[in-house]
Amino acid sequence: MMFPSILATSVALLSLAGIGQAIPQQGGGNGGFGGGPQSQSSRVATTATRASTTATEAAVSTSTVACNNSPLLCNRNYNNITHMGAHDAAFLRDSSTSFSISGNQFYNATIALSAGIRLLQAQVHNSSGTLELCHTTCTLLDAGSLEAFLMEIKTWMDANTNEVVTLLLVNSDDESAATFGSVFESSGISTYGYTPTSTTGPISTWPTLQTLITANTRLVTFIASITYDSSYPYLLNEFDYVFETAFGVSSMSGFNCSLSRPTSLSSSTAAISSGYMGLLNHFADTVEVFGISIPDVTDIATTNSADTNTTGALGTQGAECDSEWGTKPTFILVDFWNVGPAIATADQLNGITATGRTSVSTAELTASSSLGVRRDAWGLGAVAGTAIAVVALVNIVWL
Repeated sequence: MMFPSILATSVALLSLAGIGQAIPQQGGGNGGFGGGPQSQSSRVATTATRASTTATEAAVSTSTVACNNSPLLCNRNYNNITHMGAHDAAFLRDSSTSFSISGNQFYNATIALSAGIRLLQAQVHNSSGTLELCHTTCTLLDAGSLEAFLMEIKTWMDANTNEVVTLLLVNSDDESAATFGSVFESSGISTYGYTPTSTTGPISTWPTLQTLITANTRLVTFIASITYDSSYPYLLNEFDYVFETAFGVSSMSGFNCSLSRPTSLSSSTAAISSGYMGLLNHFADTVEVFGISIPDVTDIATTNSADTNTTGALGTQGAECDSEWGTKPTFILVDFWNVGPAIATADQLNGITATGRTSVSTAELTASSSLGVRRDAWGLGAVAGTAIAVVALVNIVWL
């Protein structure tokens, strides 16, 4: 009688994990956390890595003029700017994960930053006492330690002195602010942490980018969710400041501007009126065998399009929410940010022409034909194997 419920639980677990591989995601010397593309598209990654040097030089050389890649943004308040973000930034679909169908991004976090992404989101779990970036469970996909991730970002921020970066971390195991804070301090990135004027509620007017840059408090960190600790005042409980639209959308017509979280707020309009910043979850999932959901890469060109008249397009949702809320979204999260490219929608909403960014291919990153067959075989065969293994493991533990 217990088996159906256990099977359902295991399938649900795999669904949330996006069928992550049961191997560590390798880091490496490709200038960014989470490894780098090594397939037939390695030339693209090499170009991106080399171009990141150009982007770094541009950011430094224009430090008195451009903020977050535009001089027009320097004197704008942080909450009057649309910050484009990479959803599950550490979980890659590239050679380091054998092009895992669970991966949410083709390129790693530092390449994303050099290409203009200014919000990085990731899931954090406690794995044997270490905070790790894991896709729902560290058994399925482990992208390395949070400390290593933060050190990579700090290195990038050290070299790009006129850039404000936002982190959004999911506190999957309800760890304390002190646990996160110790990692932020050991990585060195805490020196950039910004502490707002209110640490317990929404703020109507945030500092300008230039103010944050001048004070060198260029890192804004939200954690979902966490209890505020005055010893680590730069670690902010997300839902004290931010509201989100729905995630887990499986239809191109499913994107809207309605408030999904936090449930303590009645509507997006009420949230805006109270000073909350809006975050659009604009990534779609697709259902594969066994009812398991994975990132929808088939429709990604449409999903990330800046077009404002196409159902399911990022530009369409951005424009609709701007109109409905009376203000543009402060944050947007997307999968496969380079396709579109997604950053074009943020530029539209911000009314800028950006400078000093790395040029990254807008094409989907794929393996060679032989690897493609291998990936498909893994995607179909190992799903069943993994599901059976999880069921077996659960039954052993239960017994």
